[in-house]
Amino acid sequence: MLFAGIDVGSTTSKCVLLSDGEVAGAALVDMGIGTAGPERAYSEALAAAGAAPEDVACCVATGYGRASWKGADLTISELTAHGLGNRFLFPEARTVIDIGGQDAKVIELDAGGRMANFVMNDKCAAGTGRFLEVMAGVLRVPIGELEALAAQAEKAAPISSTCTVFAESEVISQLAAGTPVPDVVAGICVSVASRVAALAKRAGVKEQVCMSGGVARNGGVRRALERALGVPIVWSAQAQLAGALGAALHAWHKSEGQRGEVKYG
Repeated sequence: MLFAGIDVGSTTSKCVLLSDGEVAGAALVDMGIGTAGPERAYSEALAAAGAAPEDVACCVATGYGRASWKGADLTISELTAHGLGNRFLFPEARTVIDIGGQDAKVIELDAGGRMANFVMNDKCAAGTGRFLEVMAGVLRVPIGELEALAAQAEKAAPISSTCTVFAESEVISQLAAGTPVPDVVAGICVSVASRVAALAKRAGVKEQVCMSGGVARNGGVRRALERALGVPIVWSAQAQLAGALGAALHAWHKSEGQRGEVKYG
């Protein structure tokens, strides 16, 4: 029997299927709320598991668009989902930093893995994946190349504006002044990290610190965040699936009362 978790984000949809405590199938689709993305992610995860919808005992939805997924038996908040998912990926995690497409959140976990505190920024694009998308558009480079460009920087250019619109103007001004693109990209990564670090310090930073969400894949942001917080940050190749994993865990626990370890591969 399978247990499904679907994370309907603003820009992506993710699905994880669990079977006996192991990941049987997973999928990520670059289409979010208001699109066919959730349905596609669910279908692709089922195909990866070699299963059919009738094999799913319970489906839990989370994410920005969780209420829009009509196939869910239950819904849980993103905070709960990312706390659960990251705790299983990192059993020692006490602080979860999740940077999504439209918001950033920092979750403090107690020694038992329960959420003890959180701080969330969902009012401004600064410090989110959307900020990086806008800046990549200004620079006319694929967002996936930002990490490599940041690694080539000699000195991060100062990007001080707290508003995405004004920061965009700063980036354009830096380029017009002849600032090397790698230095501008490094400055963009530092800008994101500084916003998120401020959130983390409000929540309280306890080690082990882990990153969740799509921006976790950007090494430039991770390293800048480590410097800003003064602590190492761990992350997983499954970071973008952590919310869906947490939702699937909730479905499994709710249906079976299980507390076993989840394994990949």
